[in-house]
Amino acid sequence: MTDFLDEKRAEIAEQLAKLKPLVDEYRRLEAATVALADIPAALGGTSATARRPTRGRRGPGRPRGSKTSAKPITAHVSQEPPSSGKPSAKRKRRRRRRTGTRAREALKLIGADPGITIPSMAAAMGIHANYLYKVVPSLEKAGKIRKDGHGWYPKAATRVGA
Repeated sequence: MTDFLDEKRAEIAEQLAKLKPLVDEYRRLEAATVALADIPAALGGTSATARRPTRGRRGPGRPRGSKTSAKPITAHVSQEPPSSGKPSAKRKRRRRRRTGTRAREALKLIGADPGITIPSMAAAMGIHANYLYKVVPSLEKAGKIRKDGHGWYPKAATRVGA
């Protein structure tokens, strides 16, 4: 029985010797965590867990992360002459390519309900009428629809009661 106890004591001592460096490292990391909790995480002076207030920090319509101070508005003057043939360092903004989904849907509504107005189309499509005030006249220019009074009609249809 004494041999068994001595053997177990030796195993425990060996395991403690293996784990002691890990326990010491755990305690150092725990102390570092406590010490770093009071230091702000961002340059703005807020900690990583605190929520930054958004009201008053950026102008209306400005994206998150934008600076609070606005740059003065100046005209863009290119450093290179326009005839140099080199591409400009700044990329030009391109408009998104239109897919024509709203135009197709508007054309379908006009075909189903001749004489429909833009606000009625917008309500049926579930969008603001502002979007359609640009789309519908382009369909008229393409010769697909025509306007008669306040309503829009397919090109071949005639107004009833006129």
